[in-house]
Amino acid sequence: MAEQIIRIGGKDFTVGCQPGEEAFLLSAAAMLDAEAQAILAQAGRMPEARMLLMAALMLADRTASAEEQLQETEAQLAALQAELAALRGRPAPEPARVEVPVIPAEVTDVMAEVAARTEALAQQLEERLRPA
Repeated sequence: MAEQIIRIGGKDFTVGCQPGEEAFLLSAAAMLDAEAQAILAQAGRMPEARMLLMAALMLADRTASAEEQLQETEAQLAALQAELAALRGRPAPEPARVEVPVIPAEVTDVMAEVAARTEALAQQLEERLRPA
């Protein structure tokens, strides 16, 4: 078992940890020290046990809040996954039906004939109106 010296609230402590877990221990000690320093800055000098207890309670409060937020997020995720599954389970919507009117061939033929007659009449009118 490896021993590591950590500093919390201005006091050194020697603690043991498994080999390879030193970084985790130092990280946890840094979090505890940050809380202890904040408490000492507000309350001033206090007994070591009380300082450690207050710092641990502050961290526990943060952890409880984080766990509550995680549970809420997991519940929201589960609801969204259920909604997504329901949407995927629905059949695809019917394709939109678009009806395009078809003009019968005889109507287009008649319109072409009317257009040709109109052009012929317009040409005759222009010829009559031209000065001679």
